[in-house]
Parts: sequence; C-alpha cells; structure tokens
Amino acid sequence: MRLSELVAVSGAVAAVSGRLEKIALLAALLDRIPPDLIPIVVPYLSGAMRQGRIGVGGALLSDLRDVPPAGAASLDLADVDAAFDRVASASGRARAEQVRALLARATRDEQDFLARLLFGELRQGALEGVLVEAIARAGGVDAARVRRAAMLAGDLAPVAHALLGDRDQTLSRFVLRPFQPVQPMLADSAADVAEALSVSGEAVMVEHKLDGARIQVHKVDDEVKVYSRTLRDVTAAVPEIVTVTRAMPGRELVLDGEAIAMRADGRPRPFQETMRRFGRRLDRGRGPGADDRGGGPEADDVRLLQELPITPLFFDALYVDGTPLIDESLARRVDVLDAQAIAPNRIPRIVTASVDEAARFAAHAIAAGHEGVMAKAVSSVYAAGRRGSAWLKVKQARTLDLVVLAAEWGSGRRRGTLSNIHLGARDPERGGFVMLGKTFKGMTDAMLAWQTRTFLDLEIGRDGHTVFVRPEVVAEIAFNEIQDSPQYPGGVALRFARVKRYRLDKTAAEADTIATVLAMK
Repeated sequence: MRLSELVAVSGAVAAVSGRLEKIALLAALLDRIPPDLIPIVVPYLSGAMRQGRIGVGGALLSDLRDVPPAGAASLDLADVDAAFDRVASASGRARAEQVRALLARATRDEQDFLARLLFGELRQGALEGVLVEAIARAGGVDAARVRRAAMLAGDLAPVAHALLGDRDQTLSRFVLRPFQPVQPMLADSAADVAEALSVSGEAVMVEHKLDGARIQVHKVDDEVKVYSRTLRDVTAAVPEIVTVTRAMPGRELVLDGEAIAMRADGRPRPFQETMRRFGRRLDRGRGPGADDRGGGPEADDVRLLQELPITPLFFDALYVDGTPLIDESLARRVDVLDAQAIAPNRIPRIVTASVDEAARFAAHAIAAGHEGVMAKAVSSVYAAGRRGSAWLKVKQARTLDLVVLAAEWGSGRRRGTLSNIHLGARDPERGGFVMLGKTFKGMTDAMLAWQTRTFLDLEIGRDGHTVFVRPEVVAEIAFNEIQDSPQYPGGVALRFARVKRYRLDKTAAEADTIATVLAMK
C-alpha cells in the first residue's frame, strides 16, 4: 500500500468534524489494509510510530526544510517503516542523512505528514477512541470488545491485527496476566473537592496526588518488572521498587502506583528530579554497563542511587495470585492491596462523603508538598486506558500573565481556527519576550473564535502553519510546575499549561517577567 493513500485519508479525517464521518473514513481504509501492514498503519493513524520516538526533533527537521519534494508518489508503507528502523539505529549526521533520504522520496503532502509524525505533532482528529470504533466497524464487532482488548494488550495495534488480520472476532487471547502491562486508568479534572464529590454522587476515596512517575509493577515469584506510564520496561532503573515488591506476600502481582524521589524531611522532590532516575539503567551485576570482568554500575550511577532514592507508593491492585481484579470495585481492590503493600508504600487516603473532611485532607496533601488530591468513586471498576469521572484529580494550580507571540492553525474540530498559542514572558533587561512554550488547552469555542479574529488582525508574518503576531495580548496561564527545558530560550518551560482567560485589562508591559518565572521555579 502506498503512503499517499494513507496521507489522503489522514487529511480527509482532519478535514471533517463529525465523529461518525471520521469513523467511516478510517474503517474504509482499515478494511483494505494487508494484514502485515496493520502494525504499521494503526500507530500512524493515532499519530505515533511502531518504533516509538526515534530521536528526530524540531531542529533536525528544520534543517531539512530545503529537501525538494518528489514529483510523484512512490513510497510504500513498508518502505517508510524500514526507513524509520534505519533512522532509529543511526545517530548524528547519519540519522539526519537517513531522514533526508526518506523526505527526498516523498511528495509535498507526504513530507508534511512524515515531518509531523516524526515530531509527534500529527494531530489529525483520529484520537484513539475514534480509531477503536473504526477498527470495531471494520471487524464487525462491538467497540467495547475492542476497547477492552486494547486495554489488556496495552496497545491497539495487536488487537487490530488479531481482528482484521486473523479475523478473530472473539479477541479472547487478550487477558490480564503478569508481564503483559495494561494501559493505566486515567483521571478527569475537577476544580475543587466539592465538585469532585458532587460529580461522584457517593462517598469517594480521596488520595494524595503525587507529582511522580506512574508505575505498573508485575511479579511472579522473585521475578519483578516495572513498567512506565507508556508501558516501557524501566526495571533496571529502579532496583528499590524491585526489592519492595519481592518482599510482598503475593506470588503473582500486578499493582498500580507512583514512584517518587523524596527529600530527607519526607517532602517530595520536583518531578524532574524523580525523572532523572528513569534516564539511567542502574544495573546491578551483569548487564549493560557491566564489563567482561564482572563490573557493576558506573560510579555516577551509584551516586545517583544513593543521592536520589526512589520510593514506590501503590494505590491499586489489578491482579493477585491468579485473580484479575479490574472488574472488582475500587473498595475491593484497595482491600487486596492493603494485604500486599505495607503502609509506607501505600498512598495516603481516606474515604469520605464530607466536603469539609475532603478539603482538610486536600490541604494536608498540599502542605506536605504534593500537587493536590485524587477523588475516586469507591464503586468504580478499573477502566484502563480511559479518562472519566470515576477518577478526578484536584490540583492546586499557579498562574502567570504571559504574552501571546504566535499561534498555530488547528486541526480536526479546530480546523480553521488559530489554536496552539506561543507564550512569552517579558524581559525588561534585554527587551522583548522570552518564549516559555505553547498550549492549546483550556480554550472554549468562543475563545477560539475570538483569538482567531484577534491574532489575524495582529499578524506580522507567517511560517508554515504558524501565524506570528504583535506581542500585545496577555493571557492568564495556569500551570502546575516550572521545569528546566533546553528547548526554549529561557531554559525553562511550563508543565501542563492551559489558558484560564485573556487579560484585556492588561498591556504587554504589565505581563510577568522572566525573572518572576525563574523565582517561582
């Protein structure tokens, strides 16, 4: 199958706004894909690659803008997949040359598709929920069956291959078992604990909301594996979690939790410090980093292990000693968890229907240095991979007044509007503004319409799908953390930035400065 056929469907999906129209377009494509290409095509349709991220960033792609497009479509999907394998295994100049060679074989539309796919910016309106329904329609089964199989497989591609390639409509091969990680259950947001309790309509389990790394821990006897939020095996980086899990009484376990680095006083370290541990393997004994003389981890790995110990804090049990628990209530799952994990390795929680009690608990969590709280319906089952009101997060957000420097044209239902805005802090010493990142979150339809009109009136130039504007509009931006980022000139970026409102009462000269931002870090 030609890449051009997929690109045409991707463009058509992005161009229509109706969910049913998107599903019909995708199902028609899926129905004619050869079985061997399904593991390639399904990730592309959701904006990802079979190989994952392969080290191609914006700087490299920017350097390749001069690659002339091919005059006619000739790339097969298998060619593209093989090229991505070569890119993933190369580095430096060789990697750039591999990408250049691929782009040189692509038409203009194919180049645009490949660049956005490589950079992780392929927002075509084919979110996984839409793709699940398209796969189900193409395979002639109920979407709930596909959704559950994908939850248990941890990935949609093998489910699509089983259904559309093997014509297995039962999907019975996909069951919860140790060492086959499942997609984590996700949470929606609530403004405060009162809203969280009102949405639930019942007593809720209120837990500390940690700013750590999500982990899923699997155990069979003495073998333990730790998976990240993206289901990557990170066992070698966190030997402490392996030790804690081995000490649990259960012979077979699948547990959900957070890993976090704590200070000596028991307060959490910033998220980025926790994530430093997940960038290193920290192997003990043989393995990567060990030499032929039986060497262990390198000296800096040992120091990192000593200086930045990781604590696992569990909040859910999905499987214990042959019994899957995802269809059991949260109350039941937590009872099972308590029999496995000791108190220092469980996230603090209470069960309450009282707004006042929940608010006091949330204040305690914030005073302890955490983000806020989670509020979970005690009767809820574990809906892996899905975001919904059964779990709600209530976090304390900070705000900055920042200036809009540019905006990008949206896609899907936002097509035709200026959506993703570039944010800058004032720099009174050097003049101008320092970019801190982008966001397209928190925008209502009315806000999108207003900012499109306003930014076009303020336009000073364009570059591809970006409109640069006179720095006059101030937006109040909520965020959760300021983190180091070499990607932006100020060396920092806002984590989970979203628009609260536009401050029409403020001029750009009244926006917050980069010094203010750095002082809040």
